[in-house]
Amino acid sequence: MQTEVMSWFDMEAPIFAFTHCPDVAAAVSANGGFGALGTTRTTLDQFAIDLKWLVDHSPNRPFGVDVMFPSKAPKEFEEMTPAQIRTLIPREHEQFLDHLTAQHGLPVSSAEEKEQWIQDYVTKRLRTHSEAGKRLELVYDHPMAQLMISALGVPPQEYIDRAHDCGMKVASLVGHPKHVARQLEAGVDILIAAGYEAGGHTGDIASLVLTPQVVDAAGDTPVLHAGGIAKGRQIAAAMALGAQAVWTGSIWLGTSEAETTPVIKDILFESTSGDTIRSRSGSGKPVRRVKGGFIQAWEAEDAPRPLPMPLQSVLVEELFDKMDKYQTKGLLSPAAGQTIGMMNAETDVRGVIYELMVEFGETMANLEALLGDGG
Repeated sequence: MQTEVMSWFDMEAPIFAFTHCPDVAAAVSANGGFGALGTTRTTLDQFAIDLKWLVDHSPNRPFGVDVMFPSKAPKEFEEMTPAQIRTLIPREHEQFLDHLTAQHGLPVSSAEEKEQWIQDYVTKRLRTHSEAGKRLELVYDHPMAQLMISALGVPPQEYIDRAHDCGMKVASLVGHPKHVARQLEAGVDILIAAGYEAGGHTGDIASLVLTPQVVDAAGDTPVLHAGGIAKGRQIAAAMALGAQAVWTGSIWLGTSEAETTPVIKDILFESTSGDTIRSRSGSGKPVRRVKGGFIQAWEAEDAPRPLPMPLQSVLVEELFDKMDKYQTKGLLSPAAGQTIGMMNAETDVRGVIYELMVEFGETMANLEALLGDGG
């Protein structure tokens, strides 16, 4: 079996894998799927290192890069200095975060340290269109970089045109059928229907309902199903809805190749599908995360309301860095989808793909036998 979108990228399995870890992306591409490397959590210099590693360890295999074009982030942030951006963060929010930091035994930064951190974050990691463009400049010349994915928002026309000129396809995540028309008008080649149960930035429509609506609205444009994929029979279900492949993410967090720390893996393996929640506390946009201490604090009645993107990231990313450094289990709230309820122990990429495809084949055979008996 090979769908149109699989033929574009010489895929043997209908599995796209979003990951921030180049090891995972390389392993997925090497095992017949398609690895898509996230670019938003690192500096430009670190992304260049990750990109080289991916290219070196997945020779002659296509891969993609995932960037972010937040459609409602005020354009003035592109021109503002770090000091000007900091003035937009209410003192109440800084005090709330300082209290949360100290409450969990982490060091509270001085005013000078905060100023330096914001300077570094705004100049190197702030999620703006221009920052996404810098990362893409490192990608365009790689012949095996064959897909640009917009994780949030319609890609600006200049980036779509540049990708197409370089022979790349362009994909974009959508969380509502109403988003489809704008994406198609912009020239997007693949739509990724991201359902409510998915990890990361996601909408509020369940994938079983969302995917067929996106497929109907997309016409001849291929659609990928995102959200809730941890078993081969779920891939079969997604393709029955009209998707040409699945877009996966959370399932790779538990692999040996992933950069996921042992502490976070334990959190994921101990959690059920009911232990995640969509919250704006991480980026200012709804992101599905495990309901750890960070999320619980922001969801409390006396907590301030999260700031809009990108101010919320400017506020909280320093604490995220400290949480990563000290691995504070009572505070960690990793981004993950509801599939974590189906993840119980460490695996590896090759094993995950093998199990997915074996169950997918068995499911299709069972369906064929069932329909044959019914006929």
